[in-house]
Amino acid sequence: VLQNLSQTPVLRELLKEAKMPDTTVKIDSPELFVEPQLIKLDQPGPLTLAMYQFLTEMQETKKGVVTPKELFAQVCKKAIRFKGYQQQDSHELLRYLLDGMRAEE
Repeated sequence: VLQNLSQTPVLRELLKEAKMPDTTVKIDSPELFVEPQLIKLDQPGPLTLAMYQFLTEMQETKKGVVTPKELFAQVCKKAIRFKGYQQQDSHELLRYLLDGMRAEE
């Protein structure tokens, strides 16, 4: 899931813009034929910042191995079911990760 998210350019760009407090983001969807939306964002929360940091490391690191330790810690704070390193479904991680970031908006 995290590897797939790291290869999503729109997500990386939005997180890059969102990490700055009081940022206004323009969301343009020409294929949907709707007017561009301007959204003012507050200070990002800890899960959003951890996600941004992880995706940045995935893109910029030349050392080979990147561990999502801080991101996982933040996910565990939002979804206690992930504590204890028991096996979980990847779609559950994706859901809790995106829901947690959305709740921080």
